[in-house]
Amino acid sequence: MKTILTMAILLALALPASAQSGVASWYAEGKRTANGERFNPDGLTCAHRSLPFGTLLRVTYKGRSAVCRVNDRGPFVRGRVLDLSRGTARAIGLLGAGVGLVHYTEL
Repeated sequence: MKTILTMAILLALALPASAQSGVASWYAEGKRTANGERFNPDGLTCAHRSLPFGTLLRVTYKGRSAVCRVNDRGPFVRGRVLDLSRGTARAIGLLGAGVGLVHYTEL
C-alpha cells in the first residue's frame, strides 16, 4: 500500500500542474509593471490576467521553451492568454511572428 501511494505521489509531481494553451504576443514598452517593478523589455517576464505575481511559467512555442515570471497584468486584447516580454519572445522564437500559439505550464 505504501509503495502504491508513493508511486501516485511521484506521478502527480511529474505531471504538469496546469498545462494551458493559447495565443500570446509580446511587448517591449512600459515604465512599470503591475507589481510595481521597473519593466525590463529584455527580461524573462510575462503578463497574465490572474496568476499571482512571481508565478513561474514554462512557455513553449514551436518546440522552443523558456521559463518566465509573471510580473504584470494583461493581455488586454481579446483571445490572448499571455503578453511576453521581448526577452521571453526572443528566447522561444516568437519575436519575428509577433503573435503565436503557445503552451505554458505553471512550475
